[in-house]
Amino acid sequence: MEIKELLDLWEDTARAELTKDVFEVRLPLEEASKLRALAELYPRRTLEEIVTDLLSASLAEVERTLPYVRGKAVVSHDEFGDPLYEDVGPTPRYRVLLQKHLAQYKTAGH
Repeated sequence: MEIKELLDLWEDTARAELTKDVFEVRLPLEEASKLRALAELYPRRTLEEIVTDLLSASLAEVERTLPYVRGKAVVSHDEFGDPLYEDVGPTPRYRVLLQKHLAQYKTAGH
């Protein structure tokens, strides 16, 4: 991750609304040690902030790398007039599920 991305991430998480949910995870010793080492290396960030930052960055990377699977339907045309086909891969379904869960959080008051 580049510095600009990290700064953007910190800006986003600094103003992001937080859920009341607490996610507990059990980590392998190696990963737990890496987190503790990062927390010691960057003492101005809490362990929770480091975990949140890393999870946010990882989720953003997952979203960027979800595969596009070209469907048969033409949904638009690009600036050169070439057809753009629907995405029948996991991205559209992910976006629907993301909106569903986001709406549930907003309805429940986080």
